Amino acid sequence: MGDDRRVARTLLTRQGRTYAEEAGISLTDRPAPLYQLLVLTTLLSTRIRASVAVAAARELFAAGCRTPQAMEAASWQQRVDALGRGHYRRYDERTSTMLGTGARLCLDRWHGDLRRLHRAADGEPTVLRRLLTEFPGIGPTGADIFLREVQSVWPDVRPYADRRALAGARRLGLPANPRGLAGLVPDGEFGRLASALVRVALGEESAGEVNRSAAAT
Repeated sequence: MGDDRRVARTLLTRQGRTYAEEAGISLTDRPAPLYQLLVLTTLLSTRIRASVAVAAARELFAAGCRTPQAMEAASWQQRVDALGRGHYRRYDERTSTMLGTGARLCLDRWHGDLRRLHRAADGEPTVLRRLLTEFPGIGPTGADIFLREVQSVWPDVRPYADRRALAGARRLGLPANPRGLAGLVPDGEFGRLASALVRVALGEESAGEVNRSAAAT
């Protein structure tokens, strides 16, 4: 367990930012940042590099699309242009449509406040996953992305580790189950650990280098 904790600490030192933080989202349990996470989730759900999805999210937010009201008010072309500036060009037109439709769903169903979705599910991950997949462009993998990131501000979701996070854990020789991983870091750091493990699974971080660095400490 001591060696596993050292590996987890080393990974957090090297890759301590969540994808939400990388996209410029100051995640709190408030309507605007929760919606911004939904936008990022939509972008990450497409078969495209995570770095491109993050860049596209930053461009959308820079263009003012930080709330469902603002996203819907932006024209389809304005959304396409913002996605293009983030080099999200292969799926830009379809994604622009999905973002507009998703903004309207967020307003109609949840009055623009995803805390209502959280309350409707009573914090139950299985129900949350089902409700999240009602948004266009978000399937089971996308729901996992949202829950993995939002657990930092929705404590009742923790510990949440999706398939990719567990794949990263296996590469590092760490416990490949949420409870086992949760014992390696303070409770409030688990969301960061889950995101860092995904970076290992996606090849953004080298498992070998993390383990060598941990062994040297």
